[in-house]
Amino acid sequence: MKISIQKSILEQTLSQMQPFLEKKDTSQITSHIYLEADDNTLTLKGTDYEIGLKTKINDVNVIEKGKATANGKKLLDIVRILKDNEITLEQKDDHLFIKQGHSKFKLPIFDPEEYPTFPSTQNLPNISLNSVEFITSLKKITPAIDTNNPKFELNGALIDIKENLINLVATDTRRLAIVKLKNSPDTTLSLIIPRKAILEIQKLFLENINLFYDETNLIIKSDNYLFFTKLINGKFPDYERIIPNSLKYELNLPKDKMVEAIKQITTISNEIKLTFLKDRIIFKSLSEENIEAQTEIEVQTPFEEKFVMAVNSRFLLDFLNNIDGNNFIMGINESELPFLLKNENFITIIMPIVI
Repeated sequence: MKISIQKSILEQTLSQMQPFLEKKDTSQITSHIYLEADDNTLTLKGTDYEIGLKTKINDVNVIEKGKATANGKKLLDIVRILKDNEITLEQKDDHLFIKQGHSKFKLPIFDPEEYPTFPSTQNLPNISLNSVEFITSLKKITPAIDTNNPKFELNGALIDIKENLINLVATDTRRLAIVKLKNSPDTTLSLIIPRKAILEIQKLFLENINLFYDETNLIIKSDNYLFFTKLINGKFPDYERIIPNSLKYELNLPKDKMVEAIKQITTISNEIKLTFLKDRIIFKSLSEENIEAQTEIEVQTPFEEKFVMAVNSRFLLDFLNNIDGNNFIMGINESELPFLLKNENFITIIMPIVI
């Protein structure tokens, strides 16, 4: 294999591949990027077995067709320090040579024929989605995904495909985030996608995408990428049971005033006591130290008598920072029962703090 390629294009693509590579054990072939040159195209693949990405760079000057691998991090480090000009990559024997002007680097390679294979989409069922709507919805629920829960299924998000809609769901047991998308799928099923994969999906896909799936993998194809992730094998909690069937109190609240008030209190404490009066809401810090923060906003509420509850401010802000427009619904039953936040098709259920 021998090619010449523009430094900026190669650097950008190698940067995209980094999250998909084995970082800790460089003796593994999965720490390497797979390179294949053919017909003025360079194909790159990276995977740590759990997650993988394949992409192509077109209009590459392919001097000699072939395949190679190289440690993904070291190759990127080399490309970064070179000048913004053409770089030559050449595979000889068991090494990949990187050349530019008087600079020359040599990296060992693995046998490219032994590089892990990617799952095929052939004969797999698929779901066609509007990419912008799908990515926006994932961003809304991502903060509610747990990060290190011994129940592995909580370290991912659920794609719950029903007859007339798709629910995207995440929970860390203290809150539950749901986005409902209208859809007419051919089948009903539930898939749990790991948090790491969800973060990478948000970075990669801007155009319309096709989702393919089997029992172990979710595969996403677009014009530029083929992405796969292993699914989490487990049973997601019965999230629909957690959504309140009815609400005693419903408040229509302004996002901007709520965010401003909450941020003032978080300078002292992330835990906030909310006192609802008929014509205003009082925000007060719940800090054990001998310091205090308090503010209020004027807003009409349905409460005839004083109503007090406490909440983690981060949960409120995660919801408010991901909604469209300036108004949202807050639904409350009792001060110690889960309460609801809603904006269009986005709902978050939050457990209050018991005080």
